[in-house]
Amino acid sequence: MDLRKLKTLIDLVSESNVSELEITEAEGKVRIVKAGTTVLQQVMAPAPMQAMAAPAMAAQVPAAAAAEPAASAPAEPTGHVVKSPMVGTFYRASSPGAKPFVEVGNQVKEGETLCIVEAMKILNEIEADKSGTVTRILSDNGQAVEYGQPLFVIE
Repeated sequence: MDLRKLKTLIDLVSESNVSELEITEAEGKVRIVKAGTTVLQQVMAPAPMQAMAAPAMAAQVPAAAAAEPAASAPAEPTGHVVKSPMVGTFYRASSPGAKPFVEVGNQVKEGETLCIVEAMKILNEIEADKSGTVTRILSDNGQAVEYGQPLFVIE
């Protein structure tokens, strides 16, 4: 399922009175459940495998929903975190064969380009909002990123 379509569905569920939405397509099944003010999403197995895995998946839904917030808490990196200002695709370089904008250990100045996030066929340069040393790169080249997802750590 397309990332933009998934984001739109999550937004629709969170803004409506619908508490649960389940969609099945050729490439798989998506279930979005609104729990209080939090919107949870679960991507299930592709359709052919669903018939066998459905009872096991249904039993695991409450456990997966409870484990998700606990798993994200210890992952908070130390130092100044540069976050994605939008949903899109993360690229470390300006073109596939080009040298990455920054590597771990590079000194960066405020305003220097760190990466590109492509959103709706528009390439958006993400700049450092603080000077320092890049200590971690938290996203892989070509990976889909969400709004507010940490991309770099600068110390």
